[in-house]
Amino acid sequence: MEYLRIENDFPRISHSAVTLGKFDGIHRGHQKLVEKIIEQKQEGAQAVVLALGTASRTILTKEERCRILEEMGVDILLECPLTEKIRHMKAENFIKEILIGDLQVSYVAVGEDFRFGYERKGTPAMLKEFGKKYGFHTEVLPKKMDGRRKISSTFVREELNRGNMEKFRFLMGTDFSVEGIVEHGRGMGHKYLLPTTNLIPPVEKLMPPNGVYITVSHFRDRSYQGITNVGHKPTVGGEKFIGVETYLFDCNEDLYGEYCKVDFKKFLRPEQKFSSLEALKAQLERDAVKGQEYFETL
Repeated sequence: MEYLRIENDFPRISHSAVTLGKFDGIHRGHQKLVEKIIEQKQEGAQAVVLALGTASRTILTKEERCRILEEMGVDILLECPLTEKIRHMKAENFIKEILIGDLQVSYVAVGEDFRFGYERKGTPAMLKEFGKKYGFHTEVLPKKMDGRRKISSTFVREELNRGNMEKFRFLMGTDFSVEGIVEHGRGMGHKYLLPTTNLIPPVEKLMPPNGVYITVSHFRDRSYQGITNVGHKPTVGGEKFIGVETYLFDCNEDLYGEYCKVDFKKFLRPEQKFSSLEALKAQLERDAVKGQEYFETL
């Protein structure tokens, strides 16, 4: 998949099937839109995701979003920050100059509440109207629902902020995860507590509340169940940056320097400061028992 961040002009793309939106997290509603443009590849179109706007904290990192879209079959991801030019471009001009002119669109898939252009005056109905005139087809999809609530990035963010890993998994179709290279910590776990692996999450990634979670950690050719602390480790002096520290069940390997992906399954308890290392270790052992019981019930 080709990834392009739009700084000035859009690239020239021939015969594209485009879906538009924020695509902060590729939730189940986004997935339906992407599936629609993938279908158009059978007609010779290039599947293009046009992600409008950027946030300082995102559900998915750029790398995670690229990987998911590539695995789905997307050909090109265009990331378009809301520059002054884009913010003030009339919806009609956006259609004519970008969709028709630059992307040579043949098919557009959008959600029913999608808005674009200056003062958000662009609507799915406008896309359909211009499509009839200029020869592209627009398909408007109803929002995916969870009961009476529409599935959206806002909904996903709310559940992530609550630490509701089960609901996050339902809305996204995949676990919340943190990836990175296993780093050296201060060695406190190996010396006094339980041996752990340490990751530093990307600064732009939206994290769940600090606390202890049941997790599965994936390495190149193996996976381990465990419990993970997200936070600053206040009992042992605290850390400046949020860390992701995992105790792996039944693992005695040296994993420093290896690439690791930690999938979050369930929230256990908030992070807290204990009166001593002994009290912290006793609590971690109780957390580990709960984690092992969780996997035994699956």
